[in-house]
Amino acid sequence: MLEDSDSHDIPCFKKQVEKLSRKLYNNRDKNKEMCFMTNSIYTEIKKRIELAEFGTVFLTSDFTDLATTTTVRKCLGRQVEEKNIRRIIDGVYEKPVYSNLLKEYVPANPEKVAYAIARGFHWTIAPCGDVALNKLGLSTQVPVVWSYISDGPYRKFSWDNITLSFKHRANREISFMSETTTLVVEALKTLGKDRVDDGIILSLRNRLPKEEKKKMLEEATGVSEWIYTVIRKVCAE
Repeated sequence: MLEDSDSHDIPCFKKQVEKLSRKLYNNRDKNKEMCFMTNSIYTEIKKRIELAEFGTVFLTSDFTDLATTTTVRKCLGRQVEEKNIRRIIDGVYEKPVYSNLLKEYVPANPEKVAYAIARGFHWTIAPCGDVALNKLGLSTQVPVVWSYISDGPYRKFSWDNITLSFKHRANREISFMSETTTLVVEALKTLGKDRVDDGIILSLRNRLPKEEKKKMLEEATGVSEWIYTVIRKVCAE
């Protein structure tokens, strides 16, 4: 036979059990809801990736309108595991391009990766060094290091056998000039005064549209005297 103290404890114990059961039930419902939401977010991220062109470079932040950074990273990680995208560096992914000729995926485009990184950090960038020469048709040499001037800090990023280098420049050297003007200025700096000949000037003159030349004359007034002299020759009719 139960003692009085024990009989009084039974209703209290029942209440505790009922409270714990309700809590477990509510947690189960919350977990189901969270699982449904995560799957829904994953489906939306997957859909965006499927609609993107091959070679598109994504940032984690491109999907944070859908969920938290942590959730987005998990979803992108699943996409990497399913081989729909590949991770280039932390927070940067690419929808790879497959070459039927080579029977393999081609390397990620360094320029696309550079501009994606700049977009993520809100930097203004422009090619410099061998990259600038290459883009203007003044060199056919494939850059060993893909260099860009930036109004952000000095930074380097590497993956596979590719290195991106961002070199800090004053904001006025980038933000107040068009990409073409900055590209020409950086190419001329790379060549140096003694290597700029009539062939280089003619090549630039023939390559650049009339409107770009006009804009360049207006924007480049603050550059070194010898560079502006070359620019005037390039823009001469």
